Amino acid sequence: MKDWHKAFILHSRSYSESSLLVDLFVESMGRVTCVSKGARRKRSVLKGYLQPFTPLIVQFTGTGNVKTLSRSEAISLALPLSGSALYSAFYLNELIHRVIVSESDTSPLFQAYLEALQQLAQLIEPEKVLRRFELSLLEFLGYHIDFEHCCATGEEIVETMNYQYLPENGFIGSLMQNSTSFTGKHLKAFALRSFDNDDTLKAAKRFTRMALKPYVGSKPFKSRELFLKL
Repeated sequence: MKDWHKAFILHSRSYSESSLLVDLFVESMGRVTCVSKGARRKRSVLKGYLQPFTPLIVQFTGTGNVKTLSRSEAISLALPLSGSALYSAFYLNELIHRVIVSESDTSPLFQAYLEALQQLAQLIEPEKVLRRFELSLLEFLGYHIDFEHCCATGEEIVETMNYQYLPENGFIGSLMQNSTSFTGKHLKAFALRSFDNDDTLKAAKRFTRMALKPYVGSKPFKSRELFLKL
């Protein structure tokens, strides 16, 4: 359908007495902020589906930073999320909101986001889903880290060796073991996005937090705070 875009709500807040200001994650345009006029009225049909995790198709108008949401329809019901899966999905929304710039083609990342939500709804272990999405996000941002070769020698990673992480360069063989070092086995698992044990999963979380820090800053994630209260 011409001028219709697939989208999800990342965040919404009140705007005037009857309207909402919504931040959309749009498949082909990245993050787009729109005013949805009348969405807060008691009889508005928009209330039911202008919610996070509901697949939408939308139309909007305007050329400024804030556009007008002219039409929106739900493609399906909201994905069934609860407990840790729900808080994990909110973390994805916060992550996208912080990192993705306005009006950039995010089609590959949009697909990764949809797949992550579907996996969370299917009760796949949230930590595995989040780590895979974070690696997809880093790849989308142009952060092409080679997990299979030493960045200094070009030699293939050896499972039994230790490697030091050099930001924006990759991994170099090292005798040191600290918060920025990983085993070759870890790195090969990162390359395959295969997290079949707690040790590898914890190592992946340590890596993605380091690699994403320049993009997300130091401000705490609200979803993490909520998750700790579970």
